[in-house]
Amino acid sequence: MKVKVIIHEAEEGGFWAEVPALPGCATQGDTCEELLQNLYEAIEGYLSVDIETIKTDDNTRILDIAV
Repeated sequence: MKVKVIIHEAEEGGFWAEVPALPGCATQGDTCEELLQNLYEAIEGYLSVDIETIKTDDNTRILDIAV
């Protein structure tokens, strides 16, 4: 899976990034290397959130898929 990220230079130094395809998914880092590592963790965390209250009926299936 590929996602686009937008990297910004922070006014106070370092960098911050956002993932437009994942609303609210953003992180920061003092260096580009740290930012990249934090981005992987932020995206993984965003995508791994479980929704506990899913309404289902007899015609509903729930699958875990890897992307």
